[in-house]
Amino acid sequence: MHDSKKKDDVLPGFEAPQVDASNNDEQGKKKKKSSGGFQAMGLSFAVLKGITKRGYKQPTPIQRKTIPIALENKDVVAMARTGSGKTACFLLPILEKLTAPANKPLPGKNLRALILSPTRELALQTLRFVRELGKFTGLTSAAILGGESIEQQFGVMSGSTPDIVVATPGRFLHICIEMSLKLDNIKIVVFDEADRLFELGFGEQLQEIVARLPSSRQTLLFSATMPKMLVEFARAGLSDPVLIRLDVDWKLPSTLWLGWIYVRAELKTAALLLLLDRVITKETPQAVVFAATKHHVEYLHLILQRACITSTYAYSGLDPAARKIALGKFINKKCSVLLVTDVAARGLDLPSLDTVINYNFPAKPKLFVHRVGRSARAGRSGRAFSLVSAEDVAHLLDLQLFLSSQLILPDQVSEVGDACPSGVWGALSAEALELRHQDVVSWHRDHSDIQDAERVCGRGWQQYVRWREPASADANRRAKQTPRPAVTHPFLLRAEQAPTDQLVHDIATYRPKGTILELAGKNDSPMYLAMKAKRRVHGKLVQKARDNMQEGTVLQENVDSEKKKVKGKKKQPVRDENYIPHFATDHHTETGMSVNFAAGASQAELELGADSAETDRARRHSMRWDRKRKKMVHVDPDGGRKMIRTESGGRVPASYRSGKYEQWRKRNDGADDTGLRDGHATPSEFRPRWVKHNERVSRTGGGGGEMHDKQHIVKERLRRDKIKQKLKFKSKGKGKKKKK
Repeated sequence: MHDSKKKDDVLPGFEAPQVDASNNDEQGKKKKKSSGGFQAMGLSFAVLKGITKRGYKQPTPIQRKTIPIALENKDVVAMARTGSGKTACFLLPILEKLTAPANKPLPGKNLRALILSPTRELALQTLRFVRELGKFTGLTSAAILGGESIEQQFGVMSGSTPDIVVATPGRFLHICIEMSLKLDNIKIVVFDEADRLFELGFGEQLQEIVARLPSSRQTLLFSATMPKMLVEFARAGLSDPVLIRLDVDWKLPSTLWLGWIYVRAELKTAALLLLLDRVITKETPQAVVFAATKHHVEYLHLILQRACITSTYAYSGLDPAARKIALGKFINKKCSVLLVTDVAARGLDLPSLDTVINYNFPAKPKLFVHRVGRSARAGRSGRAFSLVSAEDVAHLLDLQLFLSSQLILPDQVSEVGDACPSGVWGALSAEALELRHQDVVSWHRDHSDIQDAERVCGRGWQQYVRWREPASADANRRAKQTPRPAVTHPFLLRAEQAPTDQLVHDIATYRPKGTILELAGKNDSPMYLAMKAKRRVHGKLVQKARDNMQEGTVLQENVDSEKKKVKGKKKQPVRDENYIPHFATDHHTETGMSVNFAAGASQAELELGADSAETDRARRHSMRWDRKRKKMVHVDPDGGRKMIRTESGGRVPASYRSGKYEQWRKRNDGADDTGLRDGHATPSEFRPRWVKHNERVSRTGGGGGEMHDKQHIVKERLRRDKIKQKLKFKSKGKGKKKKK
């Protein structure tokens, strides 16, 4: 009997410790190694059983890092991509914490966990995971979503409220205000896809919800990226948070190959077509192209259609459903090129992507790493090409300082084709580029839609240059001294093309030793004699400058020497000789604790620019210059009053109540409806319209039940008479057919 009980307790999919009776003494001395699975995290049997039924075997890397820290009741800020398993990172600690004997629900205060999601679809998906993983815990759950019947949600949140609520911020705040809901018993709150919550404009609702929560709560925040606003929210709303990152966003993998291609700004479209012709092959059939604005994306989409290259696009102003469809087409390999802006590429997860192309060079080094990080993931190799124009050279030099790397000239490389090393800075073949540019010009001339898109794209670029971050002054100075490459990039060359390209390079870079004054005049002319005297004085300096330009010493300057500045004598601050400095006993500890999150968040912080003039205009109007703080701060549109944004987009006072809940209570006074069915709340799922109609008819008694007044009786008689007439007509028609 004892052995049978042990077999029943073993969960399928999890290793159980086995003890051999014969070797009991030997195994008693050795400690069993932890398997690193869910069973090693100290979870309860009911939670482990739900994990088994769900089919999880081993935790993902983000789950290994997050779940043990969350089980210690610490606040967590975790950076996790879509599909990395972050839902289980906060659901398992919630289930474990709520099933603990110390956290039993108080009478009338059953709401103990709150999960805030940006969209209804994500909230319903999270609710499904809650029910699957918590199937054996006995916890109740519900979803409070916008667009659903608010009266049914009143029934859920009144009486016996569920243990776990998955909600969208707007509707949940509306419910809290209407019902004067107390959130004192909430033990844990989760902000899922926090960057999307702020991107969709839920910042005010989140601040108001956090103000209603108890200070003793545990907060878990999950996000794909860390905008500046989100970092400030985490510092204000979390107590001593732990930042968890997988450290792949700001480190370039060793398997990523980088290529820099110099091209004039007006020839970038032709250069992109040449690059796609070379890059898209049977081995690497797809590529992602990053552009500056949504106007560039639409323009390039029209160009690629004329070039017979299948493409799709996505940007911030696009409908979420259309963006999802475009990404699905690219993932399912229905098209070869995906055109995106930086805003639309937030959290983009394409594990099988091989090639990334920067059509417009990014203004920030972190943004470059974020872009090219879409490739060479999960141990795969990848390539990243960047089209660099004259105005992008300063940003390129800033990026080299950030990456601690140097540009390699084509003259220093002997390999060509796929054997070309990473980091080479080259150009495109002038002949092939000119031919491709003629095709682009003909498309502009023959197709009015492309011509209009190019005009809009030009105006959009002028606006983009105004709001993008400028390069450093030091990089601008060095960019003026940096020679532009004239040799074709070795990656784009074949072995037989190398001598021809070298000859073209020698002709393009040829500089005669004499000047025009020395070539045309005679040996005894005043101009010739003057230049000869001048060369005698300054000849060595001119030759030294030419040698430096040929060797490319500007590109190979030491980073440390560029960073050094002439340091003058600093004035020592005058202090009183009797002054005694004082620090608190825990000064260093507190400083270290604050620096850990602040330093990690500053490295993880990524502020993406706008991809349209409308977005940038709205962002600039929401900021103003603070003279005291010496920085831009957010404008309070309410003038100090406490206002919130409603689900329809309007602004109302935070204490505004429409009275819907009081009306609902009067209609349902005395009704014994707790809003729960089989341990789950009823309005937590999308139901067809006919189901809601039948429920409403059954409540009003219009489904053929007891008659309330004379009108109901008359209507019911007329309805039955019509049915009888129809039946008589059908029976007569059948009789005539039989007689024939």
